[in-house]
Amino acid sequence: MSGQMIEKRRGSRARGGNALIDLMFVLPILLGLSFGVVEYGYFMFVKHTVEAAAREGARAATVPAATSQDVTDAVANVMTAAGLSKTGYAVLTTDTSGTALNVNTVAAGSSIKVTVQCTWGSVGVHPLPEVLGGMSPTKLVRGATVMRKEG
Repeated sequence: MSGQMIEKRRGSRARGGNALIDLMFVLPILLGLSFGVVEYGYFMFVKHTVEAAAREGARAATVPAATSQDVTDAVANVMTAAGLSKTGYAVLTTDTSGTALNVNTVAAGSSIKVTVQCTWGSVGVHPLPEVLGGMSPTKLVRGATVMRKEG
C-alpha cells in the first residue's frame, strides 16, 4: 500500500512540471491578446470621441451668429470631457471641396465641414509595441461632419 502512495506522488509532481511548461507557452499569447484588446479598444474610444467632437463643432457652426471660436470651443468641450488633451488635435473648418472657411462669413444654406484630427502618438496608449501588432504612433485618427448653415 505504501508503494502505491509513493507512485501517486511522483505522478502529480511530473504533472506540475508540465503545467509550468504549458503556462510558459500560453502566457505570452494571452498577454499579447490582452494588451491588443486594450489598445484597439482605446483606439475605438478615441475614434468615437473625435467623431463626436467634429459633430458638435459642426452643430456650433450652423447657428447664424456662429464664429470660428464657437466651433473650436465646442470641439474642446467634447475632447476635454472625454479626458483627451486640449493641444493634441487640430480643428479644420472647410467647405465640401476642402477650401478653408471663416464661419462668420458663410452664407445661409452653405455646407460647412468640420474635421477634427490627431495622431495616435499624441492621444493613445501603447501597451503593445508596433512590432507585436500595436498601432503606429503616426496613425491619423480623424472625424469629420458636414452640416448646412442655418439662415
